[in-house]
Amino acid sequence: MVRKSITMKDIAEKLDVSIVTVSKALSDKDGVSEELKEKIKALANQMGYRYNTMAKSMKEGLSYNIGIVVPDRFIGKQQSFYLKFQKHITQALENYGYYGLLQILSPDDEHGLVLPRFYSEKRVDGMIILGQVSKSYIETLQNTDIPVVFLDFYDEHSNIDSVITDNFYAAYELTNYVIKCGHRNIAFVGNIHATSSIQDRFLGYYKSLIEHQLNLKPDFISDRDEQGLYIDYELPDPLPDAFVCNCDEVAYNLIQKLQKLGYRVPEDVSVVGFDNDIHATLSQPQLTTVEVDMPEMSRIAIKILINKINKKQKEYGRVPVTAKLVIRESVKIKK
Repeated sequence: MVRKSITMKDIAEKLDVSIVTVSKALSDKDGVSEELKEKIKALANQMGYRYNTMAKSMKEGLSYNIGIVVPDRFIGKQQSFYLKFQKHITQALENYGYYGLLQILSPDDEHGLVLPRFYSEKRVDGMIILGQVSKSYIETLQNTDIPVVFLDFYDEHSNIDSVITDNFYAAYELTNYVIKCGHRNIAFVGNIHATSSIQDRFLGYYKSLIEHQLNLKPDFISDRDEQGLYIDYELPDPLPDAFVCNCDEVAYNLIQKLQKLGYRVPEDVSVVGFDNDIHATLSQPQLTTVEVDMPEMSRIAIKILINKINKKQKEYGRVPVTAKLVIRESVKIKK
């Protein structure tokens, strides 16, 4: 049996609205409230409605493609975080009838300020930059003639539109939890010069120490170089009570390092991570961490980008998204 194609009429009948209203919502045009637009798009996606992208492209002069750019240093063998993020971005794009085209930005292209191929070939209407790029590359992107939204980082360029996790407050809450569990000698693991996310997580950790009148460890551990590549490091001697790591992969690797040296986690030392990615549950014990709201960050970033493409608003600035503390077994509760 051939499955019937879903039409705008089918969607309109389900919601008891006009076909014109459905058409405006799916085209992201004015005249429909944001709440109803989201409702119509969600139902269209649920019912399996397929936008006639080619016809719309010819009519409106748009490609209905969005470029997703990820620096190569964030796509390692085990670094699945940004690939998972890309999946959520692609899903968010479906609500607008857009497709996502992924390009990995090589170090040579970033250094040489080479723009993605899909931009030079005019195959995209806008770009999402996922993960931190150099200041020079940001400036190059700002000089393009299409909208750009930066996702999961920001920098001193105040006029860029970016969607970020509230890293500062999340790390502050995470460190507060470690302290409430009775730990006082707490080290931070992460290179604060590598990304804005790590800097904010460090500052949230530091604020928690200050409020509890605890000393900052001057020898906090740098886990990577300034290009974002992981490096080997020595553990502090004496060993602290607990480690606050800048991400789950680093926490996972630290636990393995500690266990090889004969330390037990959390009996001898506690470890927490950040992101709630696959490493948080692969770890033994499983990690106490912070869950980044990828679906919400992706939804907001795409909404901003589509609005910019439709020239609805030119500047959005920095948009923070709340993260959630996830408590598992990697922190000892001291009596």
